[in-house]
Amino acid sequence: MDVSVIVPTHDPDAGRLRRTLAGLRAQTLPVGLWETVLVDNASSDPIVPDAWAEVAPSNLRIVSEPSLGLTAARRRGFRESLAPLFVLVDDDNVLAPDYLEHVVRLFAAHPEVGALGGRSLPEFQQPPRGELREFLPLLALRDPGNEPRISRGLRPNGAVANEYPAAAAPIGAGMGIRGAAARQWLEGAGNGAGISDRRGGDLSSGGDNDIVLTVMEHGWEVAYFPELRLIHLIPAGRLEAPYLGRLNRGIQKSWMQVLTKHAANPWPPIPRWSVPLRQGRAWFTHRAWSGAAARIRWEGACGHFEGRAVS
Repeated sequence: MDVSVIVPTHDPDAGRLRRTLAGLRAQTLPVGLWETVLVDNASSDPIVPDAWAEVAPSNLRIVSEPSLGLTAARRRGFRESLAPLFVLVDDDNVLAPDYLEHVVRLFAAHPEVGALGGRSLPEFQQPPRGELREFLPLLALRDPGNEPRISRGLRPNGAVANEYPAAAAPIGAGMGIRGAAARQWLEGAGNGAGISDRRGGDLSSGGDNDIVLTVMEHGWEVAYFPELRLIHLIPAGRLEAPYLGRLNRGIQKSWMQVLTKHAANPWPPIPRWSVPLRQGRAWFTHRAWSGAAARIRWEGACGHFEGRAVS
């Protein structure tokens, strides 16, 4: 077996999960060379294989993780997986049919790379409003272009550089990771501890970045390859201003936490008591009352300050 595909899910939307599983069933990599590990993360109704047999790949197995949260679900998936390569797939991602074939080939061609990813392209349930399009990258959408990018020693020999490899770093949707690198994250002192990540209604998302920086601290490179393509299914509710505001706040908070954890934060810590004052000033700086986009920007500033706060 070459690849374990890990699909964490919590109370999934049935239509989107069907699309995800059907995309896996359509993979061109022979089904005996990979497995699908669906992690049922504390769903209200337990997920059973028979309900998905019509669309799921024949190599599907379901494991349970009772501790709510994306990081907990990924830990379970890593522990349960049998292959030397992992691919993280969200329950609203549809991989291109050749995705897993490319992952196997690219890891073989680039032994220095510990984690990789590619394009994440949207399929919108309804078109986004024009004034909110600037916030689409918050929705795990990514298309850096047609040229591959490898981090190339931003953190050589485990040294901590004050730089995140933004151009090359994979996002969680479709991230391929070597089992050896995943175990280094899993068995390390941190393995996601202290980082805000998706958990029920919490819209933080620091887990992806924590994995990337941990991989690099252990001497691996990370990479972007344009031939890796997936479709991210975006329901209408994720394009509403209140959701985008909460999302921006959670992302900015967890981003500060991750950079601080890995000694890569160019912004210094601030006292917790000062956060409300800074947020109040940002209300005026961003003119948060003036429209939806301004309010979303202000929410991001609030998260930024919350992520830098120390007692």
